[in-house]
Amino acid sequence: MSSKNIAIGIDIGGTGIKGGIVDLDSGELVSDRVKLPTPADGKPDDIVDTTLKIVEQLAAEDPDAPVGICFPAIVSHGVTLSAANVSKKWIGLRAEDLFEKALGRDIHFVNDADAAGYAESRFGAAKDRDGLVLMTTLGTGIGSALIYNGVLIPNAELGHLEIDGADAESKASYSAKEREDLSWDKWAKRLQRYYSTLEFLFTPDLFIVGGGVSKNYKDFLPLLDLKTEIVPAAHRNNAGILGAAALAVRTAR
Repeated sequence: MSSKNIAIGIDIGGTGIKGGIVDLDSGELVSDRVKLPTPADGKPDDIVDTTLKIVEQLAAEDPDAPVGICFPAIVSHGVTLSAANVSKKWIGLRAEDLFEKALGRDIHFVNDADAAGYAESRFGAAKDRDGLVLMTTLGTGIGSALIYNGVLIPNAELGHLEIDGADAESKASYSAKEREDLSWDKWAKRLQRYYSTLEFLFTPDLFIVGGGVSKNYKDFLPLLDLKTEIVPAAHRNNAGILGAAALAVRTAR
């Protein structure tokens, strides 16, 4: 590899596990993106085995590259405290230790929305933005990340805010739109309620919207009426890979 400032990023999701080698100066992938299906049961050993296959393939290009892994759970000091779209066996698991033992190397383990938010602050829509940036990822649920003056405030589970007596993500996630076959207009009304609540509680300087649906941002973002600027994520589905890699290097220093 020509660049020394690189790291491997792995993004574990409910349906797929993907990874790549990231140039941390440019914020770009410098390898092919490798993707394998998430094992159907979502159990720890099976997910670790699949992750190991991806890391081994990427590490063949640079064996000494740091490794960061992001995961759909609350992560505190390397322990997974929740489980979204994976086995409940992850709850209370010393996940970072489990991956480090299997991979035979130190890693950095982080929540997936936090990784995506950090990627946007380093390389994307929030780069060089001061103040409070609030990123949400609209997908199976709603992930969130808080960035203040470039510093990640971890484990903000704002998809679970109770709004009108329900978990916000049960009504406003992209999966709710698909499940209920909502039009963009009807879904936008739910998003309006959600983002207005976030705006009232946090007074952010910028909203960033990520997740796969962000590629269709022109269909729903213009329908929202907010005081706060709201923009699509720059890195879409690569944000988790980029952020996990960047946090691996930042934490190692």
